[in-house]
Amino acid sequence: MHGVMASTPPDPHPFRPLPSFLLQRYRGWMATTHAENKAWYRRLATEGQRPRAMVIACCDSRVHVTSIFGADQGEFFIHRNIANLVPPYEPDGAQHGTSAAVEYAVTALKVPHLLVMGHSNCGGVKGCHDMCTGHAPELESSSSFVGRWMDILRPGYDRVSDIPDEDARTRALEEQAVLISLDNLLSFPFVREAVDSETLSLHGLWMDIAEGKLNVYVPGQGFAPV
Repeated sequence: MHGVMASTPPDPHPFRPLPSFLLQRYRGWMATTHAENKAWYRRLATEGQRPRAMVIACCDSRVHVTSIFGADQGEFFIHRNIANLVPPYEPDGAQHGTSAAVEYAVTALKVPHLLVMGHSNCGGVKGCHDMCTGHAPELESSSSFVGRWMDILRPGYDRVSDIPDEDARTRALEEQAVLISLDNLLSFPFVREAVDSETLSLHGLWMDIAEGKLNVYVPGQGFAPV
């Protein structure tokens, strides 16, 4: 119609070329690290993976698990999600990414160690704190994926809610994210069986991003520096 501009139809393929900085880094890796270790990469491809541990860590880009432990490719089976949480065992036929990763690591890869690693200044944990204190109503919405995921941590907030200082309370809630995940792991029958048979050990960790300090959970004592 005259005088009315036609609307632009949506792009049916909203995908774009890889950013140049990623291409440059990939090509640099191919020319150096991969070129110098071709036999190792071929071995990984043909023999399959035999990771020494599974690590459940936060999606936070500041948490670099392989760098922290100096791990090579093939050493860690890593699963990352918001606030490094493990949900309870719920065989309800729905889609459970974290539970699927745990099942594969324990029953198929038979990892001997399973680490849950929390960290300081965790945005997901802060979101749970704000939601539980009524300062993040948007997370209470049934349509909030983050909010419903952080419901896993609500019992942890109840345990630390009496801590008067907010920073200390949030730090304690970060530790609760690790402890609740460890408890939930034991609700998986195949995890409990592997732990009881001493073919699998569980470990809880918390890292201070700024200082690089790593704390390990010691039953009966809490988190202690290594």
